[in-house]
Parts: sequence; structure tokens; C-alpha cells
Amino acid sequence: MSDVFPSSPLPGVDAPTAGRPASRGAATYAALDLGTNNCRLLIARPTTDGFRVVDAFSRIVRLGEGLSLTGRLSEAAIERTMAALRICRDKLASRSVTRARTIATEACRAAANGAEFVDQVRDRLGVELEIVDRETEAHLAAAGVGDLADRDAKAIVMFDIGGGSSEIIWLASDERSRRRRVLAWESMRLGVVSLAEKFGGVDVTDQTFLAMTEHVDEALQPFVDRVANEARCERFHLLGTSGTVTTIAGVHLELPRYERRAVDGLWLDRRDVDSAVARLRAMSYADRAANACIGHERADLVLAGCAILEAIRARFPAERMRIADRGLREGILSQLMREDRVGPHRRGPYR
Repeated sequence: MSDVFPSSPLPGVDAPTAGRPASRGAATYAALDLGTNNCRLLIARPTTDGFRVVDAFSRIVRLGEGLSLTGRLSEAAIERTMAALRICRDKLASRSVTRARTIATEACRAAANGAEFVDQVRDRLGVELEIVDRETEAHLAAAGVGDLADRDAKAIVMFDIGGGSSEIIWLASDERSRRRRVLAWESMRLGVVSLAEKFGGVDVTDQTFLAMTEHVDEALQPFVDRVANEARCERFHLLGTSGTVTTIAGVHLELPRYERRAVDGLWLDRRDVDSAVARLRAMSYADRAANACIGHERADLVLAGCAILEAIRARFPAERMRIADRGLREGILSQLMREDRVGPHRRGPYR
């Protein structure tokens, strides 16, 4: 793999520190993000202009399957996740990773047996998972994708639609330093998995879609109230990261198979998003499952994601939305490298 990322994607936005500094020169860094739906790993080495990905892994594990109904992680979900984490552990060893941060988010936060699961992972695999709080998750997400924001926008709304939680952040610009800061954030305790379990995700009628959107709108209200007096300049836009927005990008581009390079950083105007969401809503479950940018593992989740997106767009109308195929893992890697002062750690103007 050869993807290169800026190593300080969000000047002025810092995430909590973790781990022990690695020696310079031969350091290899890793970030593992275990969410409600996915298990993702990124391994990278710093470069003069960012970091270069040397290995990656992603698998849909649905750790939070049934969690909204039972309050617990199921044995089947735990075993699926253990299998994915075992692969991650082996990659960490084979790549001689010198510094890593391995985090777990909403599923482990919310489950009555979340801490017990973390203990099982440590005992069975030797992997130390860190259950991060919602504020940490929001800041890491911002650090991972913020480099894609329009540098001339005075404010943007950035969001991350997850499986069990969704983060929404108001990023404001300091006119003197041209650096971004998190002005307000909210972590909504809903995501594509929990929303689909509550309302259904296979056959989604217009009425069901509206009910999902209204449910999300209620959860958005506290954030809307906090930023009600914030100005939106003529370059105000949305910046989204998640399987939902990358799927919308893939549908818009009519990709025969998903291509990260075509999607990450793509600008869509309001009409493009309207059209892609309408196409997704018109698809049957079988059509969604057959689409190469969705697949059967996410066919019952993508419309729940669209409902979350539409609620955000209704509250924060914007003519443009930028798509990010990056997020928590990139934020973790950037943070670790800044702490070790490897790669371009100087915090210059926001780009």
C-alpha cells in the first residue's frame, strides 16, 4: 500500500496522549479502531510530508449487533470480533510496530459486558484495548479528517456516522492564525446499526425513512442549540466521514468497484447528494446487496446512514459536502507522530 497522509491534519486540535514514545528513525506506528460495526487497523511510517501506510486491515464484525435490544455484546459477535483482532495482532507483530494505540468505541462503552470483553481480548490475544470516551472519539475523528476542509471557510460542520454513535463537530477558524479549533461537539448515541435495529433496514418505506430522520433530528437538537448563534460564511460546507458518505460518493461516481483514491477528498454539491440518496432509497435490498460499493454486509445499514445524513443536512444546509475516506485511525497516527516529533510536526497554516 502507498497512501500518504499529512501527519498533522488538524492544526490546533489535539487529542489526549497515550503510549510511550518510540525511538526515531525506524519507528512504525499503528492505530486500531474497534467500533460497533467495523474493526479497522492502519500501520504506517512517518515521511517528510506525512506518513505512508504500509499495511491495513478492515472487517465488518458487527460487535454491537443486538446491543440496542439486549444491552450486551453477544457471544457470536464477540467471536467474530476476536477473529478479526487476531489478524490485527499478527499484523502488528509481523510489521514490528514500535508504538500503537488500540481503541474501542460505542459498543464497548454501552455494553454491560464491555469491560469484560476488553479483559477477554487482553487475556486471549494480548491486545490491550482502550475504551475511549465520546469527547476523545470526536477529537480524534476531527484530527483524522480536518485536512480536507476548505482552508478559506471560516466554519464547517464535520460529522462521523458510526455504527453505534455519530459525532458532529463545529470547526471554527481563527482568522489570525488560520488554525481550526473544535468550537462545539456532540456524540449522538445512535448509528447505522442501532438505528436499523430500531426501525428496520431491509425494507425501508418512505414512512420508515421519515421516522428515522425525525428520530435523528431530536438527537441533534442539543448541538443545534449550542451553535445557533455561530456565523456561516459563504464557503460554509459539510465534511463527512463514514461508510455512508463513501457509499454515496461511490454511487454518484457509478464505480464498478469501490476505489478509495476516487472517493477520498471528493467534493459533491447539494444536487449530487440529493440524487445519490434518492437512488439508494429507490433500490431494493437485493439491489443494495449487489452494489459493489455497498455489499450484503452493509445493505441493511446504508439507508439508516442516509437518514442520519439527511437530518444533518436539513439542520445545516450547505451547497457542498466533502467526502473523507479516513477518520479515527488517521487521527491516532497523526497524534502519536506529533508527540514523537517525527514527520512534519510543525503546525503551520491550516491546509
